[in-house]
Amino acid sequence: MSQTARIAIIGGGICGLSLALNLHRHGIACTVFERAPEIKELGVGITLLPHAMREFTALGLQDELLKVGIENRESAFFNRFGQLIYKEPRGKFGGYPYPEVGIHRGKLHRILYDAAIARLGADAILTDHECVGVDQDDRGATIRFKDRASVTADVVIACDGINSALRKQFVPDDKIAFAGINTWRGITRRKPILDGRTYMRVGSIVTGKIVIYPIVDDIDGNGNQLINWMAEITQDTVGQNDWNKAGDLADFFDIYKDWKFDWLDVAQMIRDADQILEYPMVDKDPIPRWTFGRVTLAGDAAHPMYPRGSNGAAQSAIDARTLADFLASSADPRDALTSYETARREVTANVVRTNRAHPPDFINIKVEKLTGDQPFDNLDKYITQDELRALSENYKKVAGFAVSDVSHGKR
Repeated sequence: MSQTARIAIIGGGICGLSLALNLHRHGIACTVFERAPEIKELGVGITLLPHAMREFTALGLQDELLKVGIENRESAFFNRFGQLIYKEPRGKFGGYPYPEVGIHRGKLHRILYDAAIARLGADAILTDHECVGVDQDDRGATIRFKDRASVTADVVIACDGINSALRKQFVPDDKIAFAGINTWRGITRRKPILDGRTYMRVGSIVTGKIVIYPIVDDIDGNGNQLINWMAEITQDTVGQNDWNKAGDLADFFDIYKDWKFDWLDVAQMIRDADQILEYPMVDKDPIPRWTFGRVTLAGDAAHPMYPRGSNGAAQSAIDARTLADFLASSADPRDALTSYETARREVTANVVRTNRAHPPDFINIKVEKLTGDQPFDNLDKYITQDELRALSENYKKVAGFAVSDVSHGKR
């Protein structure tokens, strides 16, 4: 026998749970259907930029996120010889009204899940429900699940990620785009690096890049932090990494084996990792529509983007708030889906294109070219700090998180 739900959310990840919490804020009932049998704290680190924290703060979650994460004070760019290129204050230290937070992705997911259970009730968040497709007519939509009874709903929101079953149904020729960049992510327990509150980009994707930032403070009572790092390398290959597969040091360590700076032994940090996972650097081409009658796409199901620039979670959270606002103000939920798509589709398509063409380590790449990929004695001979600052500010504008954008609530 089928069940009935007014609004069905497929996927209980960051986007799906954010949407459920935003709908609850408007007093709108919904049901979340998650394919995993149980919610586990999986993954590695994630950075919540100020526009992401704006969304989670509106849901009343800022204090909880700050309690389990680390508030970044600054961002620093280094060449592959460990020389400082440029640094700038971040989050509230950089004039934003919200902090920038490094956090374990699993901790973020758990906080969203626990909040959803507490506010919506356990019967509104259903695990072990793998959606395999949807049928619809003038009366409603019927969601089909693997080994579960079907569910009917007024509208269905696909928040089921880059491998969305519903996106595949409506965009059958859809393909993942892989540009030859593979990544390896790890977490290492060690003493704080620099001030213990810095987001670091070292090297470039041309010669080998690593992003490093802390995600848990005093993890063992001895002052050690949990450090998240991601090695990112352009390779002349069409071979694509798997997701969440155990990484092999032999595949990438040779590039970093001599990276020993006076402020950090990168090679030792990699060797000491608790866990190394490999991921492909992939996204999908923007599609001309997200909404198909009573079904729409959101988050990574709508606009999967490169896992660089820390913008994926932010854009998913903005999707969730925007869609909930339209559902709250529209007499017909189908009109809300159309309005939401109009508000968000081209905005996020621009972010996808920006992440491809304008990587966050563009400053490193620029300096690498100017110095001939050699150590420098005086960087001002090649480029000034004011010029580097202008490049950084322009990137924030293009990527949608300039101080003015976040302060004024732009989407």
